Amino acid sequence: MRPIMTCAIALSLFLLGSAGHAAEPEKAPSALPFKSGFAERDITPDIGMEAPGGYGKAYHQTVHDPCKVRASVFDDGRSKVAVVGIDALGIRRDTVLKVRKAVHEKTGIPADAILIGASHSHSSGPCGWLLPGEFDHASPLVQELVYKQSTNADPVYLAKVEQALIDVICDAHDRRVEARAGVGKGVEDQVAFNRRFLMRNGRSVTHPGLGNPEIVKPAGPVDPEVGVIGAWDASNPSKLLGCVVNFSCHATTSPGGISANYIYYLEKVIQGYYGKDCVVVFLAGASGDVTQVDNQSPFVYPTGDQWAQLVGGKVGAEALKILLTMEPGILTPVASKIKVWDIKRRVPAPERVKESLALIEGDRTKADPTDWTFAKETLILDALLKKEPAAEVEVQVVQVGPAVFVTNPAEYFCRYGLEIKKGSGFPFTFPVSLANGCVGYVPTEDAFDEHGGGYETRLTSYSNLEITGGSQMRDTGIELAKQLKPGIVPERARRPLFKGKPWPYGDVAPQRQ
Repeated sequence: MRPIMTCAIALSLFLLGSAGHAAEPEKAPSALPFKSGFAERDITPDIGMEAPGGYGKAYHQTVHDPCKVRASVFDDGRSKVAVVGIDALGIRRDTVLKVRKAVHEKTGIPADAILIGASHSHSSGPCGWLLPGEFDHASPLVQELVYKQSTNADPVYLAKVEQALIDVICDAHDRRVEARAGVGKGVEDQVAFNRRFLMRNGRSVTHPGLGNPEIVKPAGPVDPEVGVIGAWDASNPSKLLGCVVNFSCHATTSPGGISANYIYYLEKVIQGYYGKDCVVVFLAGASGDVTQVDNQSPFVYPTGDQWAQLVGGKVGAEALKILLTMEPGILTPVASKIKVWDIKRRVPAPERVKESLALIEGDRTKADPTDWTFAKETLILDALLKKEPAAEVEVQVVQVGPAVFVTNPAEYFCRYGLEIKKGSGFPFTFPVSLANGCVGYVPTEDAFDEHGGGYETRLTSYSNLEITGGSQMRDTGIELAKQLKPGIVPERARRPLFKGKPWPYGDVAPQRQ
């Protein structure tokens, strides 16, 4: 049986002074009503639109299941926060800022208190990355590489997504009712694996191949924790308004066609018990190096749809167990903090740019496809650096009682997420990747040393932050979390001290005849 840390157990450990919990919990909640609201909108792209997730062009041909935006709003009577999930590979920074501004004007929710996290579904719509016109400053060759040879966002679809985000957050805000909420965490350790491995030659390789005998060990950890916040209608305690689920695994199961990926099946499990009106907000954890692919498995891989069912079904089942275990109550306080700063981009060596130009201008049919792709990316990055030598980065913490969401805008390596959990001072810490923007892969610093490697460490127009970028985000997230005090974890009423006698039917001597 897999262990589940119930709310009561977590509270006991917390009050006993578990290691890493520096902050004292808040006092009992005030008499102000605690409210919550949930809503969702459809953002399924059209067949024929670009499919994201690669370095070149691909187009959707079928639909497997709908893509959505799902929103939750928590209100403690003094402050409000919105926690939003979107079925998308990532979300552009300008989209986030535009949505926040509009929602604040309509609802009063502070812009800095709105968290928008992408699920990283590789089977979603064209929200990113590059828009037509963004490289008009570059040479005709680079414009050709950007607009004709790379994944582009669709302006019409992006406008649809932005409006859906505004509408869904406002709707969740309008649907707020007095609620009782709980928080918990469990373990699902059979569906997610680190995809980078240390090999016998001393280097790390991403996806070395099923059963490769040169594998020594995984080059990084996984995080099997499933984190959940659930909110029930106070006037109808059996009605789950919605929940927020946090788990660390790439959404690369690719069930076939347009899809929310494994999140679709995760949602089906929870709604199968609580009903289709229950909104399931999914937030991806630190999973930049974690996928469903087990490179050391003795078995052939399942089909994409089987993989999606396996990951989504098992994570959804674990989330359901947590919901059934948690004790609903008042989750206060509700708060948020952010820090925004610039991180410099790494600059490719001049010789590398020259070599890339020569390769791109040469005969593509004679070039290695991988070499050609990275040469293309080098030239696009070189043009990007002339316009944006640094990337704007936001780290946000959103508190809901004893739980804290700590965001980053990256495909963030798993170890950083585990370090944030250890250092946050909260009994429930949920790292959220690809939130409030996108800056590509952010590996751990040792991934760049002589034992490192993998395409996540290569310079591209997508991934290019200076090597300390991940550490900066980790330290900022921990620092912001420590400025907040965890709230009380709801627990069941304590039993009275034992008085009297045992149950009469049970307190009898055995009979042999």
